[in-house]
Amino acid sequence: MLKDIKGELDQPEVTELLEASMFPDPDIVRMALDAYRNDPALELLGYYEGEELVGAIGFRMKTGNVLEIRHMAVSPEKRGHGHGRLMVLETLARKNPAELVAETDEEAVEFYRNIGFVVESLGELYPGVERFRCRYIVNPEAED
Repeated sequence: MLKDIKGELDQPEVTELLEASMFPDPDIVRMALDAYRNDPALELLGYYEGEELVGAIGFRMKTGNVLEIRHMAVSPEKRGHGHGRLMVLETLARKNPAELVAETDEEAVEFYRNIGFVVESLGELYPGVERFRCRYIVNPEAED
């Protein structure tokens, strides 16, 4: 089950999940936390298994009914059990976007590919780090 966790940004488990979804630099993490605090367009939802927070997905809606996934992470001990896929599916059901997009690294690109995203390399945007754009059209027939 997904629940709004923007009001819980000071909780260690929320901070740890955000840290797991980005380059682990304290300044970058702090900037992301501040963005969620201050930007009403950014949403941050926690995925719960019972009472336990096991994942988080942060996103915003962009022009054209496009949902941009900004951050997504699952607790290390809970990975590989479908929680990430369920977060994406539940977010799709809640927001009903025409398209989902995400930018990710080599570590997470197969996750997106395996759940139906089309993946394209953006090249080495940072020294030694290849980045990927992942795109999922919710209703492909509507694009024709």
